[in-house]
Amino acid sequence: MSNRLQFEKSPYLRQHADNPVDWYPWGEEAFEKAKREDKPVFLSIGYATCHWCHVMAHESFEDAGVAEILNARYVPVKVDREERPDIDSVYMQACIAANGSGGWPLTAILTPAQEPFFIGTYFPKENRGGRMGLRFLLTAIAEKWETERDELLRTASEMTAYLRQEREAAEPQDELPKKAAEQLLRSYDKEYGGFGWSTKFPSPHNLLFLMEYAAITGDRKPREAVEHTLRQMLRGGIRDHFGGGFCRYSTDREWLKPHFEKTLYDNALLALTYTEAWQDGHMALWREAAEQTLDYCLRELKAPDGGFYSGQDADSEGQEGAYYLFTPDEVNEVLGPEAGRHFCECYDITPEGNFQGKSIPNLLLNNRWNFLPEGYDEYREKLREYRAGRMALFTDTKILTGWNGLMLMALARAARAFGDRRYLIEAQELAAFMQDHMREDGRWRARLCGGELRFDASLSDHVFLALGLLELYEADFEPRHILDAIALSEELPRRFADPGGGCFDTPADGEKLLLRPKETQDGALPCGNSAAAVLFDRLFRLTAEERWRALLDGQLAFLKAGAGRYPAACAYGLTALALSEGPSRETVAVLPDESFPTELKAILGKFSPGLCVLVKTPQRAASLAVAAPFTAAMDAKNGRPTYYVCTDGACALPVST
Repeated sequence: MSNRLQFEKSPYLRQHADNPVDWYPWGEEAFEKAKREDKPVFLSIGYATCHWCHVMAHESFEDAGVAEILNARYVPVKVDREERPDIDSVYMQACIAANGSGGWPLTAILTPAQEPFFIGTYFPKENRGGRMGLRFLLTAIAEKWETERDELLRTASEMTAYLRQEREAAEPQDELPKKAAEQLLRSYDKEYGGFGWSTKFPSPHNLLFLMEYAAITGDRKPREAVEHTLRQMLRGGIRDHFGGGFCRYSTDREWLKPHFEKTLYDNALLALTYTEAWQDGHMALWREAAEQTLDYCLRELKAPDGGFYSGQDADSEGQEGAYYLFTPDEVNEVLGPEAGRHFCECYDITPEGNFQGKSIPNLLLNNRWNFLPEGYDEYREKLREYRAGRMALFTDTKILTGWNGLMLMALARAARAFGDRRYLIEAQELAAFMQDHMREDGRWRARLCGGELRFDASLSDHVFLALGLLELYEADFEPRHILDAIALSEELPRRFADPGGGCFDTPADGEKLLLRPKETQDGALPCGNSAAAVLFDRLFRLTAEERWRALLDGQLAFLKAGAGRYPAACAYGLTALALSEGPSRETVAVLPDESFPTELKAILGKFSPGLCVLVKTPQRAASLAVAAPFTAAMDAKNGRPTYYVCTDGACALPVST
């Protein structure tokens, strides 16, 4: 018998629609039932491509015995963290406060007033290896709810009070970008690249910060660490060598064994990172990596009607990574014995394997990995096609506003850097899709799935999409993109601003939760407050309007006070701080017609953090004057392309070279 999740659109919730657990989606109905029946709420938060979410589902939520306890003594509620990051943020804060760490699946037991009194992550069905089992936990807490409820309510009240308390801001520190770079480099693995020595996440926003910091300061050490990391990821099993793109993280130091799920946000940000790496030096390897990552997203994550899906699962046919694993026999069958033997030597595909008896293709043992033999592109494509026909890979078909904003950034930057019209058209189509399909009654929404547009767009949704539109402006120079980004950005002080500094993650007129989340540290993605600083900086440079400078100053003051002892935790936002401490640079190119001169194309292809370029042509002049009023009086001299170079608010005399 199906439960209430059968009526939901989220692929993750629908994965649980046939559980014997009587799941409710998050909403008033569930909490009213809990109040009416005097039961605690069992809250389970996960997402569709989460391996351990699947494990817990198969072990426990498909088990009749566990379902019997949950249905009789709790009100079970399921949440997809990707479509409700606000709910996830509230209870993840509680999990980290209670346990020192968090993760998914996130398991919480709440009062009917949404206050948590027990919280953790994955639980096996039975007690195992020192880990508490879910059956034991559910029974123990249900009995305590009946006999010692006051103690549970006191715990809930104390935890809620802790979450709601105002955190005392640290004294603002000096040289925060420098300190953030030093902190990241102290954890840099000089042998294998990356940061840390066990589980490694790509954290592309940190790589972007280090590259831009190196360019601003002239210090090459951060750049060298980034390039080594980018190389090692390209060699490792975290990269999909046959289909393009990257898995979410590596479970080992060497980047060999990934957690196999692929997410849109990781691949968008990594494509942006490799593109930015290419812009400084034009190394072909970086361009190839960026293009293969973008092409993976376009081939496998782009929805038929537009927009990009959220990601692909780690599991296939119940086994983690099965989709990506190969044996020599399979390779020989596809390529033939001779080519197959050489290919397996190249990609470390062996009879004994390197993961569960099979092999994750990688180039870590290949000393000539950057000079692969001719014909290997064709071989990889044949194996990709064979792999796709061998088994299906589940795709989470949610279209998320913020993640598509990141994809817009990546496509637009690639279009500008590589001069590739294909990526420009994709970026323009994505921007149009977002404008046409992700708004309702004049308000941006967070998620489109199965034709249903739902949930308030968050701070990150607004900021990432606005940054994507500004990237698109610098690819096609249509002023409407600046105007659209301004419209999005004007929502931040109006609906998200905290009078105490910074921005909340949710709008003031949104759903009221236990508390209003406000993230100040970057995680798998840059947090909204970090990205808002970058956005305000870009808007000020493009428009020269003081309102954006005032918002930037306020945002930077908030980040500086909140950076505390570990400024690397908000490194993405500190890019804006590093730029603000140096000279601002803007160039306005006034062209007599719609053709772009060679010297302008050369400027646009370079890596130059902090440089903003605006282009005024006869067709764009009127709308550009609305977006950036300071350009209104600038003219082309003597019928020739004319450049106005401005530094720190002062423009030099126009030149034509």
